[in-house]
Amino acid sequence: SNSIPPLRFRSASAHRASRRSRIMSQCESAADAATKASAPVYKSHHFDSTKWEAVSPRDDDIIIVTAYKSGTTWTQQLVSELVFQGKEKPASVSDLSPWVDLRVPPAEVIGPALEAQRHRRFLKTHLPADAFQPFFNPKAKYIFVGRDGRDAFMSLANHYEKASDAWYGALNDALGRVGPPIPHFSKMGDIATWFDRWLSEGWPTLEGETDGWPFWSYFKNARTWWQLGKEHDNILFLHFNDMKKDLEGEMRRVAAHLGIDVDEALLPQMVKACTFDEMHKKADNFAPLNGSLWANGGKDFMFKGTNQRWVGVLSDRQVEMYQEKAKRELPADCAEWLERGSR
Repeated sequence: SNSIPPLRFRSASAHRASRRSRIMSQCESAADAATKASAPVYKSHHFDSTKWEAVSPRDDDIIIVTAYKSGTTWTQQLVSELVFQGKEKPASVSDLSPWVDLRVPPAEVIGPALEAQRHRRFLKTHLPADAFQPFFNPKAKYIFVGRDGRDAFMSLANHYEKASDAWYGALNDALGRVGPPIPHFSKMGDIATWFDRWLSEGWPTLEGETDGWPFWSYFKNARTWWQLGKEHDNILFLHFNDMKKDLEGEMRRVAAHLGIDVDEALLPQMVKACTFDEMHKKADNFAPLNGSLWANGGKDFMFKGTNQRWVGVLSDRQVEMYQEKAKRELPADCAEWLERGSR
């Protein structure tokens, strides 16, 4: 005979717990919506921050963060060595680890490509933390790479000066650009003249920025990630100077942060693969579109990897202005770390 299953009554305490969980979930959803609504949307000749909406997050994702020209590609190579440890990589580092918020290629291209990756993913962003906040995953691992702003500026100047017509075409002519085109480097005047504008003016579509023209703010990027790092222990701060002084030591720090056990037998060759000399030999593997966006290919993209090139280029007055700006824009410990590193 068909027996009637007994009715199951939930206790009052279970009912209360379920209701509490539902309310908390609704509150979290409302908080997420509020965070998303208050986060600035970054769109310019380079940026489209909404492209992160096309990326389905994974809890083991690794996100490499910099303003620019601070050791981003170096860190991508270092992470790739840790992820693959002696195995052949399925593609070039620039293809494996795309800059998601670069507005080209569009979201409908990058989303499926990243979904298809079966290895542990390591992605790149140049967004400040407030613009990235809607996509921040507390379970993922972040690596913020810092460098003295004057060194980053000098490297940016080389990157900009050596850009090919294809670079300008990709940024200025692809559909969907918001705001003015990036001007040609030849319109900048000399590097010292451009530095004054870079230091004191933001790009018009990036609201509230006060430096970085015609790219984006170095100071806001560093400040917002530094502040977020005080609240979350899944953000590691890595400095260009420290990597130059002790590449193996910094590689071990990154491995520990990512929860990766390093095969000691493979470590020497992994470290060697991350030296500037070795990377420069294969520079086209690391530059976007295999270096086709720069006059001399990847070797222009990865130029010298040295610091202090601003000495003798910037005047004493400009150095003083830079230090005053850093003091105004950054927490004191952040300003000190950016200038010197940790070691």
